[in-house]
Amino acid sequence: TIGGDSSQNFPPPPGPPPSHGLAAQGYHQTPPPGPPPEYLPPPGPPPHKASDEPPPYHDWTVIPDTALLPPPPTIGHDASPGGNANRSDADLAHNGNIELIQPREFRGSLSKLGLGCWKGSTVPGGRDACLLGSLPCYFAFSDSPLVTAMNKVIYFEVKVLSYGRGRDGDASSIALGWSALPYPTWRMPGWERGSLAVHGDDGRRFVNDTWGGKDFTSTIQAGQTVGLGMEFSIPDTPPDYNSSPAQTPSIKVDTFFTRDGIKESGWSLHEERDARNDLGVGGLDGQFDLYAAVGLFGGVEFEVNFNRNRWLWKPS
Repeated sequence: TIGGDSSQNFPPPPGPPPSHGLAAQGYHQTPPPGPPPEYLPPPGPPPHKASDEPPPYHDWTVIPDTALLPPPPTIGHDASPGGNANRSDADLAHNGNIELIQPREFRGSLSKLGLGCWKGSTVPGGRDACLLGSLPCYFAFSDSPLVTAMNKVIYFEVKVLSYGRGRDGDASSIALGWSALPYPTWRMPGWERGSLAVHGDDGRRFVNDTWGGKDFTSTIQAGQTVGLGMEFSIPDTPPDYNSSPAQTPSIKVDTFFTRDGIKESGWSLHEERDARNDLGVGGLDGQFDLYAAVGLFGGVEFEVNFNRNRWLWKPS
């Protein structure tokens, strides 16, 4: 109805709807073949179907068994948060700032004059005492000619300022030598194993010699500066591996003695020895660290010098 007039009716158009007629005639619209364009699969077979061949075999047995390996090293630190030493102290230790260690047998005074230079005195009538260097002058691990293929010379000087009263009728004396550690500091150097020395009261040399030593030079007088050195080198002839090390030493060792800056005499460490009295040169043959040793008896005033710039003897 329009305008509220229900008496006006409009009939439907004649005939069936248009679509009904098409369906009755068997007309059907078919979709295009295949999926819509946006759903097309990528060309080629799926990845898991690319090849029917099995993957290459990996020989896992070539991988080392880490259970058999040693544990990794512990990583250290460049510095300690609680360290109380500075770099200059370490440099002094690494650069050969050798000090003399006073044993309990030492009776006297000892003072440092400068880098590597010491002055001391003992009381008249003092007993035997041996001052040892705080650091090795020969460090076998890094100084051996078998490691460096170079000769190594160690040396120091002692100046005798004066002699005082001795003990029990014996004259005061000083001795300079080299020793492996440990060494009994109540014994003069050269008297016990791993040590050699030249003694000033009789001019004799001692190599692990508890007897009377061997004639070597004249006595050391007050006012003289004497030095003792050792040179380590590769032997002129290679060692015979069928013989014992005592017969063919692996390192050639020569000892030399200076007086007032002039090389006076010396001897070979591996010289022919007396089978009865000579007790061997173990500890002195370049296989162990060696320390400077200064022996004192009675009253002696002296200076010890490790600083090569102040030596009277000048290495060539």
